Amino acid sequence: MNYALHEVLEVQEMASFKTTCLTKSKTMRALVSDPELKDIMEQDITSSTRQLEEYSSILTKAKGMH
Repeated sequence: MNYALHEVLEVQEMASFKTTCLTKSKTMRALVSDPELKDIMEQDITSSTRQLEEYSSILTKAKGMH
């Protein structure tokens, strides 16, 4: 699949935002004492990591096309 430049830039922007969110969740997790909130943050960390892997895969494929 060929990606237009604006699509690649959008994925890069989403990856950047998701990286910031992941960093914040990992940092704040250490400060949280409520088990339910900690569990939510762990779920967010897991899903954010998976999403970043998907973004990385897309960007790798796009890089090979240009």
